[in-house]
Amino acid sequence: MRTAIAAARLWDGRGLLEHPAVVIEDGLIVSIFSRESAELPASAQLLDYPGATLAPAFFDVHLHGAKGHDVMEATPEALDAIGGFLATRGTGDFLATTVSAPLDATLRALSGLAKRMARPPAEVAQARLLGIHLEGPFLSHLKRGVHPAKHLLDPDPAVFDRLFEAAEGHIRLMTLAPELPGAIELTAYAAGRGVRVSLGHSNATAAQTRAAIAAGAVSATHTFNAMRPLHHREPGILGAVLADDALFAELICDGIHTAPETVKLWWKAKGPERAILVTDAISATGMPDGAYQLGGFAVEVAEGIATADGMLAGSVLTLDRALVNFLRFTGAPLDQGLRLVSANPAAMTGLGDLAGCIAVGQPANLVAVDDDGRLVASTTRFE
Repeated sequence: MRTAIAAARLWDGRGLLEHPAVVIEDGLIVSIFSRESAELPASAQLLDYPGATLAPAFFDVHLHGAKGHDVMEATPEALDAIGGFLATRGTGDFLATTVSAPLDATLRALSGLAKRMARPPAEVAQARLLGIHLEGPFLSHLKRGVHPAKHLLDPDPAVFDRLFEAAEGHIRLMTLAPELPGAIELTAYAAGRGVRVSLGHSNATAAQTRAAIAAGAVSATHTFNAMRPLHHREPGILGAVLADDALFAELICDGIHTAPETVKLWWKAKGPERAILVTDAISATGMPDGAYQLGGFAVEVAEGIATADGMLAGSVLTLDRALVNFLRFTGAPLDQGLRLVSANPAAMTGLGDLAGCIAVGQPANLVAVDDDGRLVASTTRFE
């Protein structure tokens, strides 16, 4: 059975196509063309989204959980629930993000995540788990946020190797504080094993940050949050992140972690090629206010704000809402906003052949959004 998806325009991860049609068979894209140059297949079922833009499904590189489940549970049931919920909100791919915990617990979680990645794709529509984001244990005590201090460690290649082996090589991204002893060496070591290093939870100076970038760091974790504040004589990690044109930078665009004016400053600094929207979503995402878990500690969610001991503890944001907020806060054009939730995270993680674009031969992993970025339809894994 063939299905043709039509819309007003298509942003495929590189450019715009007016009046597109995307033809799908057995879950794969078999053709893409403009309806001005060719007719729709007569035998195909038509899904038409007039006025909407088709785009690659969203890719969240910083996500701790959703729908009452935490990725540290690392069970098939938990991960299927998370992936199923994400698919309903336009997210087609994600990195399961850990939180600082006892080393044995982290190793067990990484092993469970690796086993889930080895399973065949689920029959029901759900976001793909494309890898692991290791957030902790190599974080600053001064900027740890809600990460438990007793579980933080100094960067150590031997510990990293244990984590990498437990994850069966699926660690795709690692957050690290560049000022810690051994951080520069571990940055180079991890990069040599194919892991992207992101700088965050850090009180680093600008010089320490630049040293980590020179050693191979490629991104920054939830920019502004859990970072040394900007000072005009010592710009610190934040100044270095905003000033480096080659460095990617995450942002939690919920209007809670970052004010609209701050989002505009970040956008002006990083631009459409290096900005990445993330959620930092926890198990409470998609659930009512109440008591939840982040890793092994309690989080309270009230009026949509997640806290632990009075500090922000992740979010209940979804990428479809982050996109709408970003466009509203900055006035950026839709196609540039779409880059921040698809092509840019794919480029930063080195997964551009699997995510962040629409092309013939790829799985039908699409969304349709209106001119304000609001999700019209999510055709993740569309059959």
